Amino acid sequence: MTSEFDARQLERAIELAALGGSRVSPNPRVGAVIVRDGKVIAEGYHQEVGGPHAEVEAIRGAGDQELDGATIYVSLEPCCHQGRTPPCTDAIREAGIARVVVASDDPSTHAAGRGLGILRDEGIEVVVADGELATRARLLNQPFRKHARNGRPWVMFKSAMSLDGKVATRGGDSKWISSEASRELVHDWRAASDAVAVGIGTALADNPLLTARVGGSGSETLADRQPRRVVFDSLAKLPLGSRLLDDAGLSPLTVVVSRAAPRTATDALKTRGVEVICATGENEQARVRSALDQLGASGVTSLMLEGGPKLAGAFLDAGEVDEVRLFVAPLILGGRGARDPLESDGAETIADAVRALTLHCERIGADLLVSARIREW
Repeated sequence: MTSEFDARQLERAIELAALGGSRVSPNPRVGAVIVRDGKVIAEGYHQEVGGPHAEVEAIRGAGDQELDGATIYVSLEPCCHQGRTPPCTDAIREAGIARVVVASDDPSTHAAGRGLGILRDEGIEVVVADGELATRARLLNQPFRKHARNGRPWVMFKSAMSLDGKVATRGGDSKWISSEASRELVHDWRAASDAVAVGIGTALADNPLLTARVGGSGSETLADRQPRRVVFDSLAKLPLGSRLLDDAGLSPLTVVVSRAAPRTATDALKTRGVEVICATGENEQARVRSALDQLGASGVTSLMLEGGPKLAGAFLDAGEVDEVRLFVAPLILGGRGARDPLESDGAETIADAVRALTLHCERIGADLLVSARIREW
């Protein structure tokens, strides 16, 4: 049972965890606060992969202050295994901390309550929050949690559409439906993602870079963190003259092919430094899951899906879209042949439709951004 005081400290731990951002991927974001005699004496958060975990940062931040009998508030269950760093349960025990209050569980196979059990066995009081605080802590680490549960990356589908729900004219023109402010935000999302993916249709039509850039109005520069770029290209049609290959040194490029892809084409891509993976399965949905399994195994925990409509539809039919972010622009395209954002088998009835768990709307430049969470991990 957490008190009002406990809740305030957990809120702060969650705020601290968010500061880790994408720098900690594929690890979770974690924050910690240490309190003794009703006063906060130290804080910490996981700042980068391979660096000290939040609990250790907070303990070190306490310096020479006495920690016997103190309480540590952590946004995620403390680890109990040896990874890049020693177990946090050891650090907590050795520091003499008497009470641990946790906002959320760690669903990893090497955790899943083990750390809390170890602490209890050492005579340390353990309290696990529930309700809104627990939800907030879980939502902060959705990519980590999905990857821990099934090995696949968390997928966010992004698209820009007109008021009548179209992403391109009947002639295929789509630049630019969204405002400049919206496009700048998309670059922030790319930089925060482990990977960004498009279909071969989009790659051929737009010849994109798919890099994350900052700035705007012609003064863009590369962001510090670049996502892996992924092209779903079943027959390996990506031209060797594509800008994606010219800039392969900026960030890794992966092309997902099927067994039907010509060997000469895949070998040519490999020669240019492209990673080629073969997605298997009896249909498009199974091949999406196969590709995500392989990307997840390589360490990708979050993937931003940018299109096109057929690929997005395949992801939806495969049940692999976890969040949707749609920019709705003040335009009406019309046209019977104009493209929809998702071209999939879809639901037979309204009762079969995919329903969002949450819905959030905000104004971005001239556009309306609609964000919908489809599932929680």
